[in-house]
Amino acid sequence: DTLAPYASTVCERLKTRFDLENVIVRSAKVPSDRLALSCTDVPLLYAVLGPSTSATSMLESESSVPIISLPSTDADETALSIAKCCSLASAALRAKVQDVVAARQQARLVQDAQWKTESHLYKNSIAECYDQKQQITGDDITVKDRQRGKVRDRYWSSSSSTVALVTTDRQSGFDRALAQVPFKGAVLNLTSAFWFEKTKHIIPNHIVSVPHPYVTIAKKCKVFPIEFVVRSYMTGSTSTSIWKNYQNGVRVYCGHPLPEGMKKNQKLEKNLLTPTTKEENHDRPISAADIVTEKWMTQEDFDVCAEAAMKVFAFGQEVAARQGLILVDTKYEFGRDEETGEILLIDEVHTPDSSRYWLASTYEERMAEGKEPENIDKEFLRLWFRDNCDPYKDAVLPEAPRDLVTELSRRYILLYELISGQSFDFRAIVGEAGIQKALEENL
Repeated sequence: DTLAPYASTVCERLKTRFDLENVIVRSAKVPSDRLALSCTDVPLLYAVLGPSTSATSMLESESSVPIISLPSTDADETALSIAKCCSLASAALRAKVQDVVAARQQARLVQDAQWKTESHLYKNSIAECYDQKQQITGDDITVKDRQRGKVRDRYWSSSSSTVALVTTDRQSGFDRALAQVPFKGAVLNLTSAFWFEKTKHIIPNHIVSVPHPYVTIAKKCKVFPIEFVVRSYMTGSTSTSIWKNYQNGVRVYCGHPLPEGMKKNQKLEKNLLTPTTKEENHDRPISAADIVTEKWMTQEDFDVCAEAAMKVFAFGQEVAARQGLILVDTKYEFGRDEETGEILLIDEVHTPDSSRYWLASTYEERMAEGKEPENIDKEFLRLWFRDNCDPYKDAVLPEAPRDLVTELSRRYILLYELISGQSFDFRAIVGEAGIQKALEENL
């Protein structure tokens, strides 16, 4: 009797996860000849939950139907074991079992990375960097020719065909600096380096070398004034996002017709290229046709960039899926090599700042429950500023709490390790003196 609720839970799992509805629960205390009777067809499988009884032992010797005995400790494991056995007779069920097994493997990858980055080594390294104010700001770099951005600084020499890009630890939001997040710049730079290397068979890129975790030496390029945004899901919160436009009644977005009745975070029928202009006052979504007619790009140049963006995104989704992640959407930038005229992939690729990632293992379940997809959230620091000041109007912002900044650092590192499958090497970070040296040697 104590196993009855457990058996009911297993039946519920078999129905919701594997579409197995013809499941009958029987008591192992009844005689074996009664157990062998079925109210419908002969059963495909008997699953004995809990300890064997004389009736189940007799059934094992007399029944022509396969019998498995399973411990009554984990309803999910029990349901999966039963579904695996039943899948021998059903290709459709085999596919569902494979999906569940893949989701469990994806969840384990994420859990392992979580535990790893929450370990003593990681937390101490992050805390030490924060407490000793070792974050990379670019303030102590003395190379003369510099253009300072919100996060990334650009250094160059007029006699060189390359530029140096230094991605700092500056965290921006609300169009201003919010904090210095330990190792964030290295995470962004190394993540881009990982993807540039992985995708160079699709389109060449601007990378010359990565002499330091925070530094990329790149070819000088004339940048196209279009951001190539690729989306795979109906989501987003900004005014240019596909979901906000859809909410506002837009049914042709960047030239793509959208069906009625779509829900937030739903997967699109196919990946869509949804470019935006790079304008001084505001960006705006734009169709492929308008990019050419408004003379933002030539048709020939646009076609090269558009094809590359779609291929790089599809490849990125495949790699991310193997790491337990969904690459939801991202943006790419392209430029023309000032020396050769070749079109190159530039800027950053599939970083936590330029891309949206969800956890694959829980997406379907959370969508069915009407919940937001699970992700490695980085918005909590912005929300703290919004709740504790007016970040748009206050002349001086309060200092972000130490625990929030260090946790944000851990999450950036977690995302790097999940995306790349590589371990973050704290020993390679040697401060701004190392960056200065890398710049002097490569410019």
